[in-house]
Formats: sequence, C-alpha cells, structure tokens
Amino acid sequence: MKALEIRSVTKNYDSITALEGIDLDIEKGTIEGLLGPNGSGKSTLMKSIIGLVKPDAGDIRVFGKSVLEHPVETKKLIGYVPEDPRLYEFLTAVEYLDFIADAYAIDVDTKEKRINEFLDAFGLKGRTNELISGYSGGMKQKLAIISSLLHKPRILIFDEALTGLDPISARIVKDLLHKLAKAGVTILFSTHVLAIAEVMCDQITLMHSGQIIARGQLDELQEQAKLSESNLEDIFLKLTGTDNLKAIVDALR
Repeated sequence: MKALEIRSVTKNYDSITALEGIDLDIEKGTIEGLLGPNGSGKSTLMKSIIGLVKPDAGDIRVFGKSVLEHPVETKKLIGYVPEDPRLYEFLTAVEYLDFIADAYAIDVDTKEKRINEFLDAFGLKGRTNELISGYSGGMKQKLAIISSLLHKPRILIFDEALTGLDPISARIVKDLLHKLAKAGVTILFSTHVLAIAEVMCDQITLMHSGQIIARGQLDELQEQAKLSESNLEDIFLKLTGTDNLKAIVDALR
C-alpha cells in the first residue's frame, strides 16, 4: 500500500489554477522533495493532503483512506509544519506542547518524556518557561517542528520547514528526518532551493505553474531537463532569488 496516492487533483482560485491534474504516488519510508519556485503549487498540494484545502476535483488517499471521506482518521496519521507557523504565543513552550499532546490524546507519562526529549534535542530546554511571543523566528520554527512530531505521525509534511533555522538546527532536522524515514515514516519536504532538496531527499518532484513537470533522483532530473548540474541550480536560484542559503546548505552537506 502506498503512503500517499494523489489522483487528478485540481484546484482553482477564481481565474488562477493552483493545481492542474496532479498525479503522484509516494512510497512508505521515502523522503520526497517537492521542488519549485514560489507560486508553483507546492503549498496548495500539501494543504490539500492534510485537508486544509478542498480540491475542486480528484482524490487523495493516505494509506488507502480518502482524505475527503475520512478527514479525522487521516489527520491523525499526519504531522504538518507550515512555512509560517501560527503558534499560541501567550503560552510557554511547555504549555503549548502539552496542549498539542492533549489534542492527540497522548498519555501523561509519554507526552512528558517526548516533550523533554525534543526540547533538549532542539536546544530549547533552558527557554521552556518563557512566553512564545518572546521567541525568535527560528525558535518558533523549532517549536512547530516538535509539535508535528509528538504524536508519532506516519507521514510528515514539511512546507519550507528550514525557514529561519540556523545551520546547526537545520542539520539536526536533516538527521532526524533521515532517521524517521529509515523507521518507515514518509516525508514530503517542500523547498524552492535545489541544493537543499539534493541533500535532504531520496527523490524530487518538480512543480511549475500547478503541474508536475518532472520527477526522479537529481541526476534523472538533470537528464530530463537536458542541463548540467550547475545550469539547473543556476536556473532555480534565478527564479527564486535564493542565493543567501550557503551556510545552511553547507551544514546539511
């Protein structure tokens, strides 16, 4: 059984086509990169998978269950980190994570153990009693990532999840995702930076203007594009204007 099955998914916003007949299968334990410039449809596809966006047509299945027909059951299987997470900033980190754990009905002993382990791993242990409103953008992003992991999801959806992270934290996330994938967790990782996708993902789905235009491992994409590695990377850097990520990319490598 596939972890994700996406069939003929289409989504329009008035005259704008965000997704146009998307077909995609993702196997269990795969880190699938969703690569494309801003506005290519990556976020709309991810939000459709978790049920935040209802497609105009098509079907999405999570481990065989339709997202539209079984919204609660499929949401329990998914952890999601948006590009710009909205947290309850009047809470402390521990209070927020405690709330998230309760929403997933995690028992007291288990949630305490998991919360402490993740806070320590992400370097937030000494800041747990501060209000989230006083956190930096990177710290808030770490908290969002932790909250997506507490219920041990079978599928992780990360939409530009490295935004705001320092190189060391980005490396922690990379190592964690690879460990989870080896344990059978399926990960859909969105980015618009080729170099990050190269070091994070098993294979890459390339999106542009709401369509999948290529899919495969990096060398296969280069062959399909009939471009050398440097040319392909230059194209994406030009399209997205992201030439300031060298430190993070170096740390991920």
